[in-house]
Parts: sequence; structure tokens; C-alpha cells
Amino acid sequence: MKRVTLYAIGGTALFYTSLGCMGYAAFGADVPGNYLTGFYKPLWLVDIANLAVIIHLIVGYQVFAQTIFAMNEKSLATRWQAHGSFFNKIYTVRLQCKQDYSFQFTPSRLLLRTANIKRGDSTWIMFQVLSLLCLVVSLVSVIGSVAGMLEHLKHAQLFHINL
Repeated sequence: MKRVTLYAIGGTALFYTSLGCMGYAAFGADVPGNYLTGFYKPLWLVDIANLAVIIHLIVGYQVFAQTIFAMNEKSLATRWQAHGSFFNKIYTVRLQCKQDYSFQFTPSRLLLRTANIKRGDSTWIMFQVLSLLCLVVSLVSVIGSVAGMLEHLKHAQLFHINL
């Protein structure tokens, strides 16, 4: 987790630094305070920035979800210490290809991240409603983003800046 968090923070810092550098390289001192809504020309640069934000949000979700799983597994490991070491024991699997690869897992990590809550339970229903709500919000935002990009691309000339 520490290594993943370090990479995530480093990647985020690199992302925002590159976003700032692209803005200043394209516009000099005329860069607006809000990169994504402060200017409209050249549109291809705005589209690249919007795509970078989407990629950043997807990766950010994965990193933050890992901490939730890690906290859950840590609390279960402390609860089940007296019940034997099956759930807490770290198993190592080695794969031999051109190079030797190995990865470690615990049964609690393997089972709990793939288990489903009992179907029809109130918790299951609430998760399904939350999942459906997130899907609707995501679909509406994708439709709006694609419609906006198509509208702006009608007037865009790739890699062309009027000075």
C-alpha cells in the first residue's frame, strides 16, 4: 500500500505539473485560472486535458478503493486471530516463465474481495441501488461529454493556433 500510494501521489503530481506546463507552453502568461473551462481555442488541447482528467479519476478511484479493502482486511485479521491462521496466513505462488514471478495473497483477501452479499438482502438491495445510481450518473456524464466534444470538434482545426 505504501508503494502504491507513493506512485499515486507521484503520478498525480506529475499529471498536474504536466498540465500546467502544457498550458503555459500553449498560451504563455494568458493561461486562465481554470484550465478546462477558461479557454476554448485550441479545442484539441482542451480535449486532451479532459481525457487526462478522466484517466486520472479512474486511477484515483482504484487507489482509494484499495485503502478501503486494506482497512477491512486488517480489521478482520485482528478479529479472527484466535480462529487459526488460515485467513491470516500469507501464501506465496511462484510462476516460472522467462523470469521467476511470485505474488502473495491471503485467503481473506482472495475471498472477501470476490464474495457477494446474499441476494435479496437489504444490504444487497442498497448496493444495487447505489450501483444503478452511479451507472446513471456515469452514462449521463459520458453522453454530455461526447455531445460537447462533438459540438466543439465541428469548429476545431487540429494543431492549428491563430497567432
